[in-house]
Amino acid sequence: MSEGDHSEGQPVPAGRLPSWLRVKLPKDAAFGATAHTVAAGGLRTVCRGARCPNIFECFSRGTATFLILGGVCTRGCAFCNITAGRPDPVDPDEPARLAAAVAELGLTHAVVTSVTRDDLPDGGAAHFAATIAALRQACPDTTVEVLTPDFGGDPEALDIVLTARPDVFNHNVETVPRLYPIARARADYAGSLGVLARAAASGAAVVKSGLMVGLGETREELATVFADLSRAGCRVVTVGQYLRPSRRNLPVVRYVPPDEFDALAALGRDCGIAEMVCAPLVRSSYKAGNTAAVASLRGCPHP
Repeated sequence: MSEGDHSEGQPVPAGRLPSWLRVKLPKDAAFGATAHTVAAGGLRTVCRGARCPNIFECFSRGTATFLILGGVCTRGCAFCNITAGRPDPVDPDEPARLAAAVAELGLTHAVVTSVTRDDLPDGGAAHFAATIAALRQACPDTTVEVLTPDFGGDPEALDIVLTARPDVFNHNVETVPRLYPIARARADYAGSLGVLARAAASGAAVVKSGLMVGLGETREELATVFADLSRAGCRVVTVGQYLRPSRRNLPVVRYVPPDEFDALAALGRDCGIAEMVCAPLVRSSYKAGNTAAVASLRGCPHP
């Protein structure tokens, strides 16, 4: 896609990348050091797997979002760059290696996500719990955030993760319900809300969700989603611009100008969400530690 300068107040045709989505390359050694630590531990990050635009900034700050349970997803959502197919067996040593990498990086907040593993009886829940336990042992002062799949709607699997007591529980609704058939065909919007509500009812410190814009959703649809997330017990919601990671993924319908993200943040707060993190390059785990700390200090009224 070609780049050009555009007024921040005007929509941009989906075929042109606006100036506010340009990403600066790393200028210090920290980027390489983080990448080396991840590679040396035989670990994966969603930063690389999903082609996150913030990888340069995050790696340069010594942070990463770890991807567990392999690099192959059993679903293959149309917006995602993670490879879909038949996953490898679960690596039982992965939690210990991940915890060692977090300790080496000196992270104060660790974010762990995974591919979806519908091939496993518990969807990988026990592996999440083992990872949380390993982090607690190796890095007792590090807060832990998990970004999980829906575990096929199995409440017992979800409870395995919740019982491990992550500091932040995150599950993304990704988009508005109308767009699920094209963007997230093997998922269920009501089911995702149920995951979040169960997490909130368990007493998790912070419950979080996120979604993309630029796929053709309307402001009214977003307002409905924000209200649904508030009722489910979410204290944090992230909203970022969808960027097409490859030609096999869904095309961008519209690049949303930065000022509209400010309006969406206000809309979400009006719906009762304590912390709205909204900007073009925001992703689920972007500056997650700061966000979690702020949200935990704020009340979250629900209708």
